[in-house]
Amino acid sequence: MFRTSCLVCQSSNLTKIIDLGIQPFADTFIPEPRLSESDQVYPLSCDLCNDCGQIQTSCITNPQDRYILQDYSYTSSNSSFSRNHWEDYAKVVVDKTSLEPDSFIVEIGSNDGYLSEQFLKLGHRALGVDPSPYMAELAKKRNIDTVVEVFEPAVASKIHAQYGEAQLIVANNVFNHADAPLEFAKAAADLLSTDGTFIFELPYWISGLETHKFDQIYHEHVSYFTVTSSSRILESVGLQIVDVQLVDYHGGSIRVFAKHKDGAHKVTENVRVMMEEEKSCGAFDPQTYSQYMNHILDQRNKFLSKIYEIKAAGKPIIAVGAAAKGNTFLNFYNLDSTIIDYVTDASPHKQGKYTPLTRIPICGDDKFAEYDEVYALILSWNISDKLKIILNNINPKINFLSLPD
Repeated sequence: MFRTSCLVCQSSNLTKIIDLGIQPFADTFIPEPRLSESDQVYPLSCDLCNDCGQIQTSCITNPQDRYILQDYSYTSSNSSFSRNHWEDYAKVVVDKTSLEPDSFIVEIGSNDGYLSEQFLKLGHRALGVDPSPYMAELAKKRNIDTVVEVFEPAVASKIHAQYGEAQLIVANNVFNHADAPLEFAKAAADLLSTDGTFIFELPYWISGLETHKFDQIYHEHVSYFTVTSSSRILESVGLQIVDVQLVDYHGGSIRVFAKHKDGAHKVTENVRVMMEEEKSCGAFDPQTYSQYMNHILDQRNKFLSKIYEIKAAGKPIIAVGAAAKGNTFLNFYNLDSTIIDYVTDASPHKQGKYTPLTRIPICGDDKFAEYDEVYALILSWNISDKLKIILNNINPKINFLSLPD
């Protein structure tokens, strides 16, 4: 079933702007005992609301299927890059918000509890909210209690009744997963103290638009955020953006700081500037995406000719990074296990599993040591420099393939 109206303003004035074909859930990895089961697949396309600028997936999928049908495999502590990011994040937001000691912090989409654990170390109380029972078990090992639910007003009400209001609510790479972004924002507003701060971080749509990177589009990401769309969502529930920061995570993310509109606070000039830049770059013009689609289709054709040439010569190709973004790329390019020999990943939660639909086996980076001549396709392009150093230490003869841009 396709959405017929905007999730923010309810307008039916939608235009399809992106079409990446039929795709599975990108953040689902298949354990060997379930290889014979069919993957759930849906058309992966995005619509632009011509009235308010909201960008959203066209196809409706079930959030229970997205996160619970298979054990969710992404962990916040997956790599040193991620761990460093969340350690720095905790220190920065506590300092920027002038958080008092022993403040109550709620992390929505708390995953394995790594970020919440950092808040504990800084002297605060933290509670996680995450729909994955598997992730809640991992978080418990870090002494993080988790409410195993999809965040919504009813869940916020339960938390408020049991723990009180939150001085800080953080939601990283999860607001964009919400099937009802207005309800998500309302739940945050209801739970937030009068002078509290709601902070969310997620991939910035403009970064992908400018670099022609489409691989952070997948079914789990329902909405694609700009500063403009963020402002409209928040203002509808009585919140206001007070600052926005661009951060180097996931290849370019925005970190949005919001507070209750009727509070005493200043709004940085950066908010207005970024909203003007979004309009001037054509982010809300359907014609921009016609050119964008033509470009990524042309790049796909050119890249595949090179891949088939390598395979025709009998050379192995190993992809690097079993990530959701990698699965979008592999499926859009139709690169399955007949073409890509393995995908490597450092996470023990992914090794031994298979990529969705393409069914490529996932193993450790040491697989590269088994070859005299091998090609590496780095799917986690945002940390490619770090990965190349690691891989060259394993096998200095690796031939690196660059993703199209």
